[in-house]
Amino acid sequence: MTRAAKPSTWQQMLMRHWLRRSWLAWLLWPLSLLYQLAFAVRHALVRWHWLSSIHLPVPVIVVGNVVAGGTGKTPVVLALVEHLQQLGVAVGVISRGYGRSSSGCLEVTPTSAPQDVGDEPALIRRRTGVPVFVAEQRVLAARALQATYPNTQIIVSDDGLQHLALARELEIGVFDDRGIGNGFLLPAGPLREPWPRPLHLVLHTGDQPAFAGYHAQRSLKPYALDASGNRVALVDLAAPGATPLLALAAIARPEAFFAMLRAHGVPLACVLALPDHYDFSSYRCNEDKRYRLICTEKDAVKLWPLCPQALAVPLQCELPEAFWNAFDAHLAALLAQYGDRHPGVDSLSLPHGHTTT
Repeated sequence: MTRAAKPSTWQQMLMRHWLRRSWLAWLLWPLSLLYQLAFAVRHALVRWHWLSSIHLPVPVIVVGNVVAGGTGKTPVVLALVEHLQQLGVAVGVISRGYGRSSSGCLEVTPTSAPQDVGDEPALIRRRTGVPVFVAEQRVLAARALQATYPNTQIIVSDDGLQHLALARELEIGVFDDRGIGNGFLLPAGPLREPWPRPLHLVLHTGDQPAFAGYHAQRSLKPYALDASGNRVALVDLAAPGATPLLALAAIARPEAFFAMLRAHGVPLACVLALPDHYDFSSYRCNEDKRYRLICTEKDAVKLWPLCPQALAVPLQCELPEAFWNAFDAHLAALLAQYGDRHPGVDSLSLPHGHTTT
């Protein structure tokens, strides 16, 4: 059985028409020219130094989307942060905190309400434990992070390719199977900025990459967690006599999560697709006691205060060795450059023969 909350009909229509150059895309195309003009003017003002682009004393890595909508960016951020932690690099994360109810610059703490800081920053803080700050202006978040944690060596920006006020040393673009859609800029197409544009690294999270880049493999971990951190093996959820499951997802592509659960052999009695970044404030988790809830980690940070027995299945993002070789080469060069400029940034020995001095 499938139940679905109704996102905006207009939004659904746009998403469909963004995949091809349909009548609606052509109808909106003149508006996309205005968007392109505004984007070009903003770039020119930054290039001519009429608008400032702030350089920080530490390297900034931006992981973002060229297209509107979710592409699996946050799992990539998590993979990068965990990789940097394994290398002994002091890393912090900044984000706008999309969908949060608060304003201003905030540090994300273990007790922060996801509604105040955003579900994705709350997930990153919970999973990695690294410093995370949110602000409408990412420069403010980065400065606050650096002031509070002065030993930070690398700042990773969760989204922000188009946030020109913050200079960056490494840009990673994440794409799904849509590629660049119909190739039009917003609102006629999904592009946030003209394409092609230079990127240091390109990652594809879908099964059918539309153009060259590295291919990330996304999969579910073989267990689910409840609010207390207790693990339940996915195979146990399929055992005879197990409580029927209601799977819910408030992500850009909820059907992908449901398909991954079924691929693990998890039987789903019911699925519930909710709008991306749904806040669950009006969700009644005990409405149907026949089912046990199972969801994504991103949803769980908002759902657990209401329903601590709900299960969350962590998503893991595996990046190929070729990507890590390229990333580590960039990282070694950046830390060497900034270490020379700022003695507080330590040298670092990297795998694959890359060493900073």
